[in-house]
Amino acid sequence: MEGIKPFVGLVGAGYWGKNILRNLHGLGVLHTICEKNLNLLQRYSRDYGGVKSTTSFEDMVADKEIRAVAIATPATTHYELAKAALEAGRDVFVEKPLALTAKEGEELVGLAKNMDRVLMVGHILQYHPAVIKLKELVKEGKLGKIQYIYSNRLNIGKLRTEENILWSFAPHDISVILGLLEEEPIRISAFGGDYVNNGIYDVTLTTLKFSNQVKAHIFVSWLHPFKEQKLIVVGSKAMAVFDDVSDEKLFIYPHKIEWQEGKIPVAHRADYLPVEIERKEPLQEELRHFVGCVLERRRPKTDGEEGLRVLKVLEEAERSLASGKKLELAKGKAEEDFFAHESAFVDEETQIGRGTKIWHFSHVLKGSKIGEDCIIGQNVMIGPEVTIGNRCKIQNNVSVYKGVTLEDGVFCGPSCVFTNVY
Repeated sequence: MEGIKPFVGLVGAGYWGKNILRNLHGLGVLHTICEKNLNLLQRYSRDYGGVKSTTSFEDMVADKEIRAVAIATPATTHYELAKAALEAGRDVFVEKPLALTAKEGEELVGLAKNMDRVLMVGHILQYHPAVIKLKELVKEGKLGKIQYIYSNRLNIGKLRTEENILWSFAPHDISVILGLLEEEPIRISAFGGDYVNNGIYDVTLTTLKFSNQVKAHIFVSWLHPFKEQKLIVVGSKAMAVFDDVSDEKLFIYPHKIEWQEGKIPVAHRADYLPVEIERKEPLQEELRHFVGCVLERRRPKTDGEEGLRVLKVLEEAERSLASGKKLELAKGKAEEDFFAHESAFVDEETQIGRGTKIWHFSHVLKGSKIGEDCIIGQNVMIGPEVTIGNRCKIQNNVSVYKGVTLEDGVFCGPSCVFTNVY
């Protein structure tokens, strides 16, 4: 960035930090490198002439020419370093996760607000051209109603001892999923295994459920035979695949599911379509955004509050791992009083009563109301604008068409049909 004196200090120039170093230097804003590994520091001092170097974080933060600090150290140090930098009046970019507890994250967010400082978290996928395009497709309705999202972030990679795979890999996909749906989950569950180092999970599967009935799962592992980084969004009109390992990063699969005679779901396959995206380096775009926010006093896309939302999901998933239980989040309990199998379709603008169960491939259409303690079997179609009372049992392959009302306690045997033709 021409005409701007270097003003960013980087702490941590190792495994990932070296990439941040390269991009900050390329942007012309790198002032000082802080690194405890003397061999690394000497090499960088030689390779990046004119950039200051130090082993002391305190000395770097005290330098009045440094207006912002980028933190790329192990996750266990993020909170203390970010806090010290904010207290010194510096803007802060911190690699994910923001901290290791929601309490620490809340403190950093509050401190940044009180000090009127920029606080940005390194959720790099939010700056990936393919993810930006994917969000546009979702907002424009090109995929239809989002029904299910899942991601695989797998590799035979760098095993860590200071953080488990959940905290190392999952923040990226949690950030994207929360951004796509623009809401927080109401139920979280997770399980995993610690196969290499006792107490440090190498593999985890986290499931999120949202109030609009969308479900998402995040599978992460550093014990996988090959690298895979995919995020799949399943909509009612089409499916999208973000594949960060592929040369073509984003694909649309316009598969469709139609209901034959209103009772049998049939999938119609279609060839995939690659989506054209801009060819930009996500890390460079992320750091360019941070520099712009510092210079123009703007709020970052992945600010402290966004980082805190991701942190809360991580913390709840960690609790679920430890307890082996699904965790209901308080604000969502009222909306979680019924069960719908993940293959069921429950349209928006429907009302489902407490204790009701909706099973495989059933479809409740817009405007329908189902009472409490009902059982809706497999492959049932209800609606639109159908009213069903309490304690009804509707067995497999039943169709209840528009305008029909069932009172309390009605039993419908398999494959019966309520018509609306007079």
